[in-house]
Amino acid sequence: MAAPPDSNALSSPVPMWRSAGWLLLDMALVSTMQAIVKAEGETYPAVQLVFLRSLVGFISVAPLVWRHRAKLTNLSNIRSHLTRVGFNSIALTLNFAAFASLPLAVVTAIGFTRPIVLLVMAAFMLGESVSRTRYVFTMLGFLGVMIMVQPDAIPWNMGLVAAFGSVFFGSLAVVQTRRLAGENTVVLMLFYTVGLTVLTAGPAAIVWVPIPWAAAPNIILVGILAQLGQYCWLQAYQKQEAQLLAPIGYLSIIFSGFAGWLFFEEVPSLSLCFGAAIVVLTTVLATPAERWLKNRERA
Repeated sequence: MAAPPDSNALSSPVPMWRSAGWLLLDMALVSTMQAIVKAEGETYPAVQLVFLRSLVGFISVAPLVWRHRAKLTNLSNIRSHLTRVGFNSIALTLNFAAFASLPLAVVTAIGFTRPIVLLVMAAFMLGESVSRTRYVFTMLGFLGVMIMVQPDAIPWNMGLVAAFGSVFFGSLAVVQTRRLAGENTVVLMLFYTVGLTVLTAGPAAIVWVPIPWAAAPNIILVGILAQLGQYCWLQAYQKQEAQLLAPIGYLSIIFSGFAGWLFFEEVPSLSLCFGAAIVVLTTVLATPAERWLKNRERA
């Protein structure tokens, strides 16, 4: 997943309702894509779907790739870029596998734990300072995760392993992206698109399942919806502060839950909703609580 643009670089912010509209449209498109991935995941391997999704993206940005070909072929830290794309490839493949095995809302809710995992990784791998308050909220968020997955009631299966694995490798990708903070944003985006296509091509070829013409439109639609969703996401964050839009992003579980109910008759459990609410609240309230305690100590 891409990180929101730097809020300090924003200029002439647009009305909040417009940015929120773009973000809600992104959620609707991505939830539809997830439903298709879940349906097609019963027939096609996850890595094949990831490759086809990235191939559509590669075709759409091919003119930009050609324009910036010199920058892409003369990177000084190619290993770091490949590591980042590798982590993203694993994360996306596991995410698609999770959607094929679990209710859409469950995978979305588990995805909310990424800020918790990223907090710990940033402290140990990047040396970032983490306050005691952050750790307390992290533990509360972990409690929400336990309520969501109900380890005493829901047997662990490959779907849950894939969902949490996606969060883990996705967080590693974000850490690697932070290490590449000085790189040009366009180069990062293009290298990701090209790299994802190249790295998943081999594994996809090994497990390739032939696609009949009747199924081709759905497969292509996965890539198109992903690209359109990314465009809407960028439109939302381009001229609006990330901290204002971040809470709206948690509404994605409503879209996923509705798509799961509409297409697969999935009804989110009460424990899932309660646990997801705890994770969301601990993530949203951590920063305000930390600032309040600091101001209190100074006073």
